[in-house]
Amino acid sequence: MKALVKTQKGKGFLEYMDMPEPKPGPGEVLLEIKATGICGTDLHVRDDGFPYWPPVILGHEFSGEIVELGPDCKYYKLGERVVGEPHTKACGVCYLCRTGNPQICPEKRSPGWGIHGSFCKYLVMPESLLHRIPDSMDYDTAAVLEPAANVVHDVIERGRIEPADFVVVVGPGPIGLLAGMAANAAGARYIVMAGAPSDEALRLPKARELGFDSVIDVTKTNLTELVMDLTHGVGADMAIDCTGAPRAIAGLPDLVRKKGRIQAIGLTGGRNVDFPWNTCSTKSLDIHFGMSTSYTSWNKAIALAERGLMPIEKVISHRMPLADWEKAFAELDAQRALKIILHP
Repeated sequence: MKALVKTQKGKGFLEYMDMPEPKPGPGEVLLEIKATGICGTDLHVRDDGFPYWPPVILGHEFSGEIVELGPDCKYYKLGERVVGEPHTKACGVCYLCRTGNPQICPEKRSPGWGIHGSFCKYLVMPESLLHRIPDSMDYDTAAVLEPAANVVHDVIERGRIEPADFVVVVGPGPIGLLAGMAANAAGARYIVMAGAPSDEALRLPKARELGFDSVIDVTKTNLTELVMDLTHGVGADMAIDCTGAPRAIAGLPDLVRKKGRIQAIGLTGGRNVDFPWNTCSTKSLDIHFGMSTSYTSWNKAIALAERGLMPIEKVISHRMPLADWEKAFAELDAQRALKIILHP
């Protein structure tokens, strides 16, 4: 089968090449990949900025059909349409796994960087990590469920957003837009989506299309002044960073009220952040970090998407054959695309 492979360590070294078709072992299924999304992590692996074990097939946002069952499979059948949690190789016995947190098990090796991923025709997955796709959901939309489950875990489960919260999202990329959807689905009363001049061509117009209450370019509108004006000087209940930019992160404490919450989603790429710790202390703020997804966040994301409360399909801007991966990566690098779905 043809697959997009990171062949060795270093920047670049991506090759669209023949790879052997995998076979499922005990408790595993073989999926025929129907749709797979490009994540920022795939770009980081390309650029040698995220841990990976080459040679490895990229891709971890996917949907597919079960075409073969390995021995001992009990809960799924041939022909079922599924998505899967990327928590492969979690050990199952450490304190993290045994407290329901396999997503941060130190032994975890997810598809796309730790083991072979979904930028190919066939992928083996443990049956225990699968979730069924609703009949009403197409494969392309289902391929967005992985990032949707990420923001549900971060914003709803970790951040504990509440109905009537005033929320600020900094960074209107696909994750930021999905975070805004999650906040809206949880009952936020007002959502500010803030971006930079580079977001004016595509991302901020999409945010306006999605109906967020205020959508701004922070070089044209002072974000802190806007939030304080809209909240009568109180501040936001929650500020969500989806940029990973040190300067943006450092400004978050000024946006939120006393006893407010900051949710960190964006990754800094290894950069340190000069952060106003004393402001957080005097305001008694809660700061939450999140990594990957929980089992429950997948169920919630599927339900919210199925009911139209999170219209996740609207972040898809392009659909391309997997063979056109170079063009797809170039479109993302140039910020001419939001979420690109590849079809093997």
